Amino acid sequence: MPGETAVETPQQPQSEVVEKKDIVEAEAKEAEASEKKDEEKKEKETADKAKADKAKKVKPPPPPPVHKKDFEKDVVYVYQFNRSPTVPSVSPYCLKLESWLKLQQIKYENVNHNGKLRSKRGLLPFVEYNGEEIADSEFIIKTLSEKLDKNMDEGMGKDQLGVQHAMVAMVDNHLNWCLMQWFNRDMNDTIKGFQINLQQMTGSKLPNGLLNFMMKHTYFRKNMKRLKAAGFACYTNDEVDEMGKADLKVLSELLGEKEFFFGDEPRSLDLKAFVWLAMMLNVDDSVKCPLRDFIKEECPNLVGVYTRMKDRAWGDHWEEATGEKLDMNPHIPKPEPPKEEEKKEDEKEKDEEKKEEEAKENKDEEKEKDNKEDK
Repeated sequence: MPGETAVETPQQPQSEVVEKKDIVEAEAKEAEASEKKDEEKKEKETADKAKADKAKKVKPPPPPPVHKKDFEKDVVYVYQFNRSPTVPSVSPYCLKLESWLKLQQIKYENVNHNGKLRSKRGLLPFVEYNGEEIADSEFIIKTLSEKLDKNMDEGMGKDQLGVQHAMVAMVDNHLNWCLMQWFNRDMNDTIKGFQINLQQMTGSKLPNGLLNFMMKHTYFRKNMKRLKAAGFACYTNDEVDEMGKADLKVLSELLGEKEFFFGDEPRSLDLKAFVWLAMMLNVDDSVKCPLRDFIKEECPNLVGVYTRMKDRAWGDHWEEATGEKLDMNPHIPKPEPPKEEEKKEDEKEKDEEKKEEEAKENKDEEKEKDNKEDK
């Protein structure tokens, strides 16, 4: 246009444009290589992690925290006190557990630990089931009932369950303390009444006199504290006996002429009553026991339900678990002893082997003698 001055924009040299383009392309390639390197690193880390996880999975599991490491699946391993001559266990709680296992036909095995082991709570009995420890007889029965779908009280009505609850509370929280008070009156009577061998029961080699002293100052002293806590230490022996007799009379009247407390099948109350009846009725007659005598004289139907429960749960196993045998596992079949013919054959084979050895020794001696003479 007229009057305007035209300004010409200077052009960049061609070499500079090419150089900048090369720089941009180089930077792009470098960024792409860096990204590729990062991706390869991530892939490697992922692969290494997968290998580590796989190695962890292959690693064998740690051994179960139980005493019986080589346990058989679904077998209940029972840890309790050793047997006694008059009753399979002088512990009512151990007797209750084993009787329940028998009644429910549950596969179990008593572990012979000579009274050395206790649960993590310091109690007997306890069981191990599929690598898990369960302690306290009540909790054991409750837990196994749920796991194995066992219910002694199935089919009972609400009224029956209510009566049973009240009676079980009486047996567990009153009658048992009456009997426990008798246990602790005179330790010598308790030992004599159940014919307890303290060495055999505790698995100890200490003299019985020393074990007797230790029991007085440990087990019996603890029980006296429990009796005091339960409110029974302030009563006389006669008063406690009368309270126990009243409880037994209530049970006798509830039972009446029935087979079991609620009909033809044993329920939880039958099991609880059986345990304490067994403790009382199996005290040796040479020892004075007022509750035992009261049951026999005034409550013959309780003797009947005790006998039926014993036959139903134990059968011939009771005799094998008591007396002189004291078998911890009478329910587990034992290998048959070798027959007389097999014994004779074994003895004959041994005699023949012995004769062959003697003949060989004589032959060697003669050969050695001949060699000496030749020299």
